[in-house]
Amino acid sequence: MTDEIIAQIRQEAEALFPQLVHWRRDFHSHPEIGFQEVRTAGIVADHLRSLGLEVSTGVGKTGVVAVIEGEDLPDDAPTVLLRFDMDALPIQEENDVPYRSRHDGVMHACGHDGHTAIGMGVAQVLVNQRRHLAGRVKLAFQPAEEGMGGALAMIEEGALENPRPEATFGLHLWSRLPLNQVVAQAGPLWASAGMFRLVVHGRGGHGATPHDTIDATLVASQIVVAWQSIVARNIDPTQTAVLSVGTFRSGDAYNVISPRAELTGTIRSFDPAVDAQLKERMQEVAEGICAAFGATCELSFSAQVPATVNSEAGAQLMQEVAAQIVGAEQVTQITPMMVAEDVSEFLNRAPGCFILVGAWDPSGPPNSPHHSPTFDFDERMLPTGVALLAGAAVTYLKRRQASAT
Repeated sequence: MTDEIIAQIRQEAEALFPQLVHWRRDFHSHPEIGFQEVRTAGIVADHLRSLGLEVSTGVGKTGVVAVIEGEDLPDDAPTVLLRFDMDALPIQEENDVPYRSRHDGVMHACGHDGHTAIGMGVAQVLVNQRRHLAGRVKLAFQPAEEGMGGALAMIEEGALENPRPEATFGLHLWSRLPLNQVVAQAGPLWASAGMFRLVVHGRGGHGATPHDTIDATLVASQIVVAWQSIVARNIDPTQTAVLSVGTFRSGDAYNVISPRAELTGTIRSFDPAVDAQLKERMQEVAEGICAAFGATCELSFSAQVPATVNSEAGAQLMQEVAAQIVGAEQVTQITPMMVAEDVSEFLNRAPGCFILVGAWDPSGPPNSPHHSPTFDFDERMLPTGVALLAGAAVTYLKRRQASAT
């Protein structure tokens, strides 16, 4: 029975292709950065209401939540969450296409326009398939995925309550993965990520009298170099970690030794214990070097996003659904990557699977990478994305129903 439903879902998703392209290109032309997705959220909410759904808006500032219920459900029927991000990036688009961004300095350079369109398509398909839903499907259209904590903002404002989902599924289109390939794997997919800020305080003075100073620039430079030994010499080599300094600011004049230096950067890993070890050693090394030079420092961490880790059961289900939609030979795995995604906040609370969907035509030139001013993707993946997540929701709820009887 589920096979027949998946076939229907796939057919409905394919029929939506022109509408999906229209939605995607409209969002692409009118990008909005994190927590400013007012127009985008409005279009999403209007579409969901047109399907007869009760819609909550302003969840996590600009997030949208709706629930699709199956027919004649018991009160304790399970709920599954499908999550879609909506935000754009502060990038000036360089693509010469009819649907290019109309907003200077803002661009959908990561595919969230496609994700939002897919979410709207999923809603339409699942409403049509409501008779086959053995539970509830909660749709979460998330703001501010790009480093601004949109997932946590939605969760803190009740996105996971009434009803509370027990599993999460989501996707990211991937411009370097061939069209119709799907990555669905258990365990870590993407890393945790956090930002750090180090401020070094020394004693300034004239460049001609360095002996009267404590050179914050020199001290901070020593810290940058010493920090590179942490991953090489303190982290278990069978683990993976990144410590990257992105900015270094110190001084305002060529002949003045600066009393202050500031560093910012990112740390990434797949394991919370490794993350804690990185932070501990960074603090110890920075304080030790400062003490040796007579300086002081403050090290702080922020914008922490957990690693994206898929459950065994969620990945298995997603692999089976994907095999029905794109073929078993197209379902693959990759080496986990050090990029980050705050869908992990949902997965940590309702375990499931976050997948990658190929959006590159290998018969053409390579796509530009995500977050580049020439990023684009093959829109033929849009119906595939709809079918994958709609199929995952139906399949999950059917299996929960079967396990309860």
